[in-house]
Amino acid sequence: MNTNSSSNRFQALDALRGFAMVWMTAFHFCFDLNYFGWLNQDFYANPVWTWQRACIVSLFVFCVGWSQSCVLHFSWTRWLQIAGCALLVTLSSYVMYPKSFIYFGVLHGIAIMLLVLWGLRALGQWLWLVGGAFLWLFFYPPFIANDAPWNVMGLISQKPITEDYLPLLPWLVLVCWGYAFGLRSHMTKKKGLNLAFTPFLRPFAFLGRYSLRYYMLHQPVLIGLLYLCRLA
Repeated sequence: MNTNSSSNRFQALDALRGFAMVWMTAFHFCFDLNYFGWLNQDFYANPVWTWQRACIVSLFVFCVGWSQSCVLHFSWTRWLQIAGCALLVTLSSYVMYPKSFIYFGVLHGIAIMLLVLWGLRALGQWLWLVGGAFLWLFFYPPFIANDAPWNVMGLISQKPITEDYLPLLPWLVLVCWGYAFGLRSHMTKKKGLNLAFTPFLRPFAFLGRYSLRYYMLHQPVLIGLLYLCRLA
């Protein structure tokens, strides 16, 4: 099954992912303006920015689960692309932020959550309940630790010092729910999933088909343009 073919895609899924990418770009543009000193905002504590990040990431990870419901086999090629890009993010962030480099950000989290999801996918619609159990575990953890291994799980009392952070909990909840939602949408064949064919949503759907490449390129382009502006 060729998941890159538009005939095998839910246009609404691509449109939702594309909308998240546009929102992410606007967010990162403001973040970069702040980095260059043209804004004075606290992106790490101000709810205006922290809640925006949470919403953007929620859309992305929900789409991760939804998209996996559209394929029949796990793609190790795609997974290796994601893992390789995650490593590249770590290396490049170390250059810019050596004291707070990204060691488990969005791509790192997605790579691990994909493996977990495919281990659980046989549960099908029971993933609604599995996601709920993960949510309960996040709010009522059996223990809390701030050591590096538990940072990956999210069972911590304070966020580690890093520029991007996507632990398994609570985000695995949305991956499970996205997968279960995708299965439900296949069974019911809701006509609403064709909304991406409308003129307004079609550009988002087109953009959403190239999410990994866009994700890797948008920040270098934004930072490069702003750096040139500062030199001008």
